[in-house]
Amino acid sequence: MIPLDLRAIAAVTGGTVAGDPAVTVTAPAVLDGREAEPGGLLVAFAGEHADGHDFAAQAGAAGAAAVLGTRPTALPTVVVADAQAALQALAAHVAAVLRGGLTITGVTGSQGKTGTKDLIAAVLGAAAPTVATTGSLNNELGTPITMLRADPATRFLVLEMGARRVGDIAALAALAPPDIGVVLNVGQAHLSYMRTREAIATAKGELVQGLAPGGTAVLNADDPRTRAMRALAAGPVLTFGTAADADVRVADLTLDRLGRPAFTLRTADGSARVALPVTGAHQAGNAAAAAAAGLAAGVPLDAAAKALETASLSKWRMELRELANCVVLLNDAYNANPDSTRAALDALAAIEGGRRIAVLGEMAELGDAADTEHRAIGAYAATRADAVIAVGPDARLIATGAGDRATALPTNAAAADWLRSRLAPGDVVLVKASRAARLDEVAEAIEALDRL
Repeated sequence: MIPLDLRAIAAVTGGTVAGDPAVTVTAPAVLDGREAEPGGLLVAFAGEHADGHDFAAQAGAAGAAAVLGTRPTALPTVVVADAQAALQALAAHVAAVLRGGLTITGVTGSQGKTGTKDLIAAVLGAAAPTVATTGSLNNELGTPITMLRADPATRFLVLEMGARRVGDIAALAALAPPDIGVVLNVGQAHLSYMRTREAIATAKGELVQGLAPGGTAVLNADDPRTRAMRALAAGPVLTFGTAADADVRVADLTLDRLGRPAFTLRTADGSARVALPVTGAHQAGNAAAAAAAGLAAGVPLDAAAKALETASLSKWRMELRELANCVVLLNDAYNANPDSTRAALDALAAIEGGRRIAVLGEMAELGDAADTEHRAIGAYAATRADAVIAVGPDARLIATGAGDRATALPTNAAAADWLRSRLAPGDVVLVKASRAARLDEVAEAIEALDRL
């Protein structure tokens, strides 16, 4: 965050100051008072179940300097009519002030956004001070919160951008038009909101259309709908993937005993070998996207390759643990859609071990396609796993699709009990579902066995 006193914040947001207008915010903004930092700003929202304004004192105890909200609080407060609009206006202002020394990268796609964002952050962060989205805070609140973490030392800002509706990414990109826009794919995530893949393609293409003048579009050459976004680009385009004409091409892919990919990245100017420390063949494509974004930002290919070899992913994304009881756990419980679940199942099948057990929960937001897709995932899981555990009533059709290899269990607790009684040394377990299913609870139960 650049230092701003409350008088300046009020001018930017159209608010008024309740308290000392000379109070200066010097640290990032937060939405949760427990996460406040000394000199920071609490952005308060009055929700259905909690009112952020009531936690001003909590934030103040952690050192927060002020609040941005819709009513006065226990801390000096910039009072505005609409806290979301004010937050976004403040973020846009900070980005504009920093713009001369800042390169902004936007990342979107139906799956793989967070992991690729993490890889891009590793590539750019090895070159210069970088701020990137934490986890999957990629919406109308998370994106400006990330932007407000930038300060005068920041040289790269990496923003993951999600969408549930056409127009969402356009609105995010308008806050600070990216210099680089990475579009990974057009899949089935959020079909319940956007109804068709064509609408999803329109939504993802908004990032390409929202680039700053002269901005570079980085597009997946292996996905026809994404490749077609070249027509939307007003500036340079770089492609990535396994296609023969990809500007950054994945070649010579191999997997080690834990399913971690090693491959060569080839460009017209050279090549570099990469051994990723993360599991899943699909991560090679995400790494190629990160290298392409690096090239667009001026990071040489060999430097990008070196950075990729030490990258790590956000929590509960293809998180692999070799436990002391000789069980291997692949925790990908943060979110799920049909394409990402197939990729995770492929990763499960690639890991060397004994039995392969897929613990799967609901894939949310699939709309009218939900029944068909859950059955299809069950059938696919039966080709990749020795046992398929479908957890929760909304995952019952996974068990139907998996046939004789399936066990349907009603709750996370029941799944944990099943695993406790049956896991043996050498077993490999994948845990995968949409966030609402909270299958991280099952992963935690498996890890707890390691501590007994």
